[in-house]
Amino acid sequence: MSSPTVHSTPIPGLLVLDLPLHGDARGWFKENWQREKMTAAGLPDFGPVQNSISFNAERGVTRGIHAEPWDKYVSVAMGSVFGAWVDLREGPSFGATFHTEITPGVAVFVPRGVGNAFQTLEAPAAYTYLVNDHWSEAAQEQYTFLNLADETVAIPWPIPLDQAVRSAKDLAHPRLSEVTPVPPRRTLVIGAGGQLGRALTQRWAGRADVDVVDRAQLNLADAQSVAAFDFGPYGTIVNAAAYTAVDGAETDEGRREAWAVNVTGVGRLVEVARAQRATLVHVSSDYVFDGTVELHDEDEPLSPLGVYGQTKAAGDQLVATLSDHYVLRTSWVIGEGANFVRTMASLAERGVDPAVVDDQIGRLTFTEDLAAAIDHLLTVRPEPGVYDVTGGGEALSWADIAAEVFALTGHDRSRVRPVATADYYSAQGKAEGDGTVAPRPRNSVLDLTKIEATGFAVGDHMRPLGEYLQRG
Repeated sequence: MSSPTVHSTPIPGLLVLDLPLHGDARGWFKENWQREKMTAAGLPDFGPVQNSISFNAERGVTRGIHAEPWDKYVSVAMGSVFGAWVDLREGPSFGATFHTEITPGVAVFVPRGVGNAFQTLEAPAAYTYLVNDHWSEAAQEQYTFLNLADETVAIPWPIPLDQAVRSAKDLAHPRLSEVTPVPPRRTLVIGAGGQLGRALTQRWAGRADVDVVDRAQLNLADAQSVAAFDFGPYGTIVNAAAYTAVDGAETDEGRREAWAVNVTGVGRLVEVARAQRATLVHVSSDYVFDGTVELHDEDEPLSPLGVYGQTKAAGDQLVATLSDHYVLRTSWVIGEGANFVRTMASLAERGVDPAVVDDQIGRLTFTEDLAAAIDHLLTVRPEPGVYDVTGGGEALSWADIAAEVFALTGHDRSRVRPVATADYYSAQGKAEGDGTVAPRPRNSVLDLTKIEATGFAVGDHMRPLGEYLQRG
């Protein structure tokens, strides 16, 4: 059967579909909702969970204007109606209107916050609609209303309203000047205490629609904590929380905790995002690779070496089951808090001449840049999926970076002694994979082509180092 055609309207996100009708003298048949064809044609994959029908026995029945807290897909099974929509969402399109006649061959996708109304033209009429949340009395309290007769939007009703059949409630709805615009769904950042959480908190400090929570408020490893948290207001969830003790994850206790946070906890978050129709942003790691490839791109098969990498890889796979997600794969993260750069600066100041490995190469990622990349993806909204994000420029070893830290803090860079990873741990009586030390990828260089293609400007990973050190 042929596919529908999707048309845009003056209201952003409000779409009109021409539905092919197939019939003969006996009647007609149509695919009223066909997910694969409709999403391919341009309809959002909005995940309907309820189908409702409004039956109207006489011409002139008029309902609305109601903006509801869900997306809505409307059509008619019999008869015809005049549909009218007013954008009641906060933003530049507030008050924009659109109207059209809906027959069995037409359907309309109505995004959350757009006011919806209809008037029966040919009766009896069965007005059908799919929604992606279940109706409840609590949900109805979130409706935003506009008077059918509002002079500002001036809907050209085919049947004059004084001749139409309307409810007492609809007659009492406010004019546009009295309507409080529907705010956008909020953004939740999980992991306020971590390096990335702090950077996101700082970047979005001026936004009133962002909430940031720490582990005491929401612990992903605790099923009761997740169940008790109200995710209802959120259309975007940024997961900046993770178990990141790479060596600790090799121990019995650490292994359990790493899986509880990075896999089981992420799985809970995935199901929350699915139920709330929220975009999930998740941060991954170069440790999902074994480091044997010269340049890791987003399509490389996962090949983690240690427990930490295995849990991050498993979490990535869970997030990928969502249709609306961004996984930012990064490496060598530097932000506020304990990290390699601060450790090297402290050693330099205390007169310690460290041995630092020189056979692991990669690029630093400053949390300010990672936060900027998250903000960019959520603004530009490119295709969902995995995006590698680090600083750019020449890949260096940990020893190279340590030497630069020494030089930038006024110390002799030659005090840093390069050593092989095996020798570094051997001097401590340890070895990678011995149950106390995690195996590390030797090459952590990520391909930045995909994120750059979205318009994100990647700077040299060493350029911010001096300023970072000056901040102390």
